[in-house]
Amino acid sequence: TMTQVTNTVRFVLDGRIVEAQGKRRTTTVLDYLREELHRTGTKEGCAEGDCGACVVLVGELNAAGNGVDYLPVNACIQLLPSLDGKSVKTIESLKKPDGTLHPVQDAMVKCHGSQCGFCTPGIVMSLAHVVQVVPGRGQALSRGEINDALSGNLCRCTGYKPIIEATQQACSTALATDPASLKIDSSADVPLLKEIKRATHPTYSLDGEIVVQPVVRTKKGSEFVSPSTLAEVAQYLVQNPGTTLLAGSSEIGLQVNKQFARPGHICYLGNVAELKTITETPKAWRIGAMVSLERVLELVKPSLPDFAEVLRRFGSPPIRATATLAGNIANGSPIGDSMPCLLALGATLVLRKGDKTRTVALDKFYTGQKQTVLQPAEFIEAIELPKPVAGQTFRAHKVSKRFEQDISATCCAMSFSLAGGKLKNVKLAYNGLAPSPCRAPKLEAVLEGKAPADVSAEALEAAISASFTARDGLRATWAYRSLVARNLVLEFVEDAAEAPASSVAA
Repeated sequence: TMTQVTNTVRFVLDGRIVEAQGKRRTTTVLDYLREELHRTGTKEGCAEGDCGACVVLVGELNAAGNGVDYLPVNACIQLLPSLDGKSVKTIESLKKPDGTLHPVQDAMVKCHGSQCGFCTPGIVMSLAHVVQVVPGRGQALSRGEINDALSGNLCRCTGYKPIIEATQQACSTALATDPASLKIDSSADVPLLKEIKRATHPTYSLDGEIVVQPVVRTKKGSEFVSPSTLAEVAQYLVQNPGTTLLAGSSEIGLQVNKQFARPGHICYLGNVAELKTITETPKAWRIGAMVSLERVLELVKPSLPDFAEVLRRFGSPPIRATATLAGNIANGSPIGDSMPCLLALGATLVLRKGDKTRTVALDKFYTGQKQTVLQPAEFIEAIELPKPVAGQTFRAHKVSKRFEQDISATCCAMSFSLAGGKLKNVKLAYNGLAPSPCRAPKLEAVLEGKAPADVSAEALEAAISASFTARDGLRATWAYRSLVARNLVLEFVEDAAEAPASSVAA
């Protein structure tokens, strides 16, 4: 029946289809796993995507249709209806039917990688994900790779050393004996994923209008819809302008958990293929609104290593796997970390409302704190990021109390070229200094046309004072922020003065 179709969330768990019926649209994946399915290995530590105790793997059928592509996900901030049509693996999924443990689990026992054990399931899931690559490349993970994989898993007991050793041991033992044992076996899940595959075409009413099938609808008229095309998203927003758009859920999951928010209409973008694509021209990349930060990191790493490093420090693998660049921009936090980089690189946004699009430069997008030029029913369809050109240098650095996954005191990004020993085409941007991330035109003017050696700290200080209102914040005093803002520019400029010409070529 119609109600059956629209009110059941179907996902695959270890070779069976789970049908979740009559659940609140803001039920989290974590709560459903623990309370309904009694998968109590997955833990709640922080309920805000910080500690990693809740990490599970969420998978979708791969392009060839013969396997499953998994991502590590913080179950505490993901909403249950977004699992529709997907596959889930929890810590309980790793043990084989004959009782054999996964190599990572086995090594964690042997290396004493667990003490109180509360965070261990999330750690093992993060590691089980990262070791998937090992059989193919035939060598163990480096210490750096393991550290990065664990950067979203906090453990207060062990100090990480035995966990890192366990991972290295698991890799080397498996490579010597049975490399395939590192892989997650999804053979039983593939046919079931095909069975519950979501439609990729919209349903039309007798009048020829698109009917967006809700995944969950309540008696009060609230609903969670999961369109499959851009046209459906645009039409749904025109009909319901107050809709909450859901992408990676790193912001909305927080609102649900911490503020008990219950948005009436939620439109999930995770099934819209057009929004998941990156296309390129000789001059720019066009990044769809559902493209994750992890994919953006991989995209920019070869030509913009500083941008990639800002993104790496911005969030853990489970956050980078789900959070989107468009979501970071739309959220518009004054301390959003991707925005200074995008502003200094001259990014523009493709905004869509109904069947019309318009292009707005990112430096014209914000009108105040968490306020933008977006009209009701309008949304970000894509980000257009110019590719670096020959001779262009891009530098960015974020300053925060904790080096990784902390909120910025400020992040500074600067793009420029050196022509005849002078700074040209200077674009400079910050977060944390104003109600929204912004360019700093008065500082750009101080730098433009100057030889790096002629840039004075005093001139930069004066430009900062003239550009921003002095405000002490939760994360830093104004004295500290303004000093760091000046020093980052000085550092970028001094590096440029010392760099041989060859290293400045893109």
